[in-house]
Amino acid sequence: MLERLTINNYALIDALDISFPKHLVIITGQTGAGKSILLGALSLLLGARADADVICDSSRNCVVEAQFIDDAGNERIVRRVVTPQGRSRAFIDDMPVPLDELKKLTYSFVDIHSQNSQTLLGDGAFQLEVLDAFAGNSALVGDYKASYRRFRSLARERDDLEQQVSQSQKNRDYLQYQFDQLQKAGLEPGELEFLEKEQLELSNAEDLKTSLQTALKALDNEQSDVQTALKEACSNVSKAARVVERLEPLVKRLESARIELKDIEQEIDAEQERITVDDVRLAAVEDRMTQIYDLMRKHGVDGVDGLLALKDSFQASLQEEDDLRERLSDVKRQLAETEAECSALSECLHRARVDAVPKLAAELQESIRGLELPFATFEIQVSALPERGSSGADDVIFLFSSAGGDRPKELSKVASGGELSRIMLCIKALMAQYMKLPTIIFDEIDAGVSGSVADKMGQMIVKMGEAMQVIAITHLPQVASKGNAHFLVYKEFDDDRVASSKIKLIEGEERVREIARMLSGQNLTDEALANARVLLGQ
Repeated sequence: MLERLTINNYALIDALDISFPKHLVIITGQTGAGKSILLGALSLLLGARADADVICDSSRNCVVEAQFIDDAGNERIVRRVVTPQGRSRAFIDDMPVPLDELKKLTYSFVDIHSQNSQTLLGDGAFQLEVLDAFAGNSALVGDYKASYRRFRSLARERDDLEQQVSQSQKNRDYLQYQFDQLQKAGLEPGELEFLEKEQLELSNAEDLKTSLQTALKALDNEQSDVQTALKEACSNVSKAARVVERLEPLVKRLESARIELKDIEQEIDAEQERITVDDVRLAAVEDRMTQIYDLMRKHGVDGVDGLLALKDSFQASLQEEDDLRERLSDVKRQLAETEAECSALSECLHRARVDAVPKLAAELQESIRGLELPFATFEIQVSALPERGSSGADDVIFLFSSAGGDRPKELSKVASGGELSRIMLCIKALMAQYMKLPTIIFDEIDAGVSGSVADKMGQMIVKMGEAMQVIAITHLPQVASKGNAHFLVYKEFDDDRVASSKIKLIEGEERVREIARMLSGQNLTDEALANARVLLGQ
């Protein structure tokens, strides 16, 4: 229940601090006194849009705070702060929270029926909500909504994947051809560099072989035997070194040169033997190089490494499409399972709703007839929608007739303003019972009625107040006289004639005078005061 409400710097309210009791609380006041402002401030706690225009003093924040008591008796404090720039912050028990979390909590605490809520009676979603609340479908509706959200999410993912696969398919033949060509080429890292060296050697084989053979002849021939000369020089220097020790290193160098020269001669001989003139191999190498060069030009890359990277890219793209197809297949399977689940839950909801219709219609009809519509007929029509929506596959329409002989028609099209007020009160009373709301606030739900009908509506509100907290803003004395507590909203002017809205608890003679004012206006007569006392049971 709403235990306390504090408002600071909101519209005409400079500062208010109100404590509300249990059961039925009445709020009255002259037109323009600020009753709607009070509700507007409370609506901020229910998630209403924050607007800097509601701030009276632009030098400070607007703060609205409420203290609720939950079913377990725990105290919960919620607060909304609006800055002069129009930004807002929400708090639960002094902890900052997202606005959605604030809405979720306060929605479970209080329901506000504003003056324009009658239009909800023509809203199919509201009518469906009433039926589900009466049928106790809360858990089933929650399961269905979760399943439906998953179904819609999977359907969107399927459509997106199908589009991606379709686009990929257009490129697949091209990618596959390019990949196959590079795969068939059998390229190896560093291959081109090796081929270029081999081609250079093969194309110059004859000249290379001639040069090496000439070098061998220069090192070993009858006219100039370098090996013999070095051997002889080494022998002679060795003899001299026996006498002059410093010549010993020359002996070693000559011997080393002779050995190195012999090794060089053998290497040259081996190389000239290795080099062969092979036109067939040269042609094969040049053909392979031409193939690689052609691939490089075609794909605009430098070297074999670029071609290999491109081949890997083609392969990855082809694999990506395969993965997309696999994911699409998996999503379609999940979608089929979710659709079956969604369909089953929708069917369960439909049966539960259809089963609840006769009892709900009968209870509402009986309640409506108790508000001086003795021949009223109330029916509920449930029909199938063309396709499932977020609330199932059912379309719910409330049908009404105030005269027994008339065939019931769509409620919003045939009910008068006074009839809509009575019907809405009956619905709210029923929903409060089945939804077990701690607090309900009525903002002139009795609009359009008077006399004995108003008295009976007041009795219904009193009965609701026995099981929950009901705060009723009313203009009817028949209703106002029935509250356990009565608050008066009024305007007060300061010395500069600046108005501010105030609220106070009225009792005793002050309450009698307020009821009398509601009966006769500002000029209180003895008859009005006497009638007020009668209404108050004094």
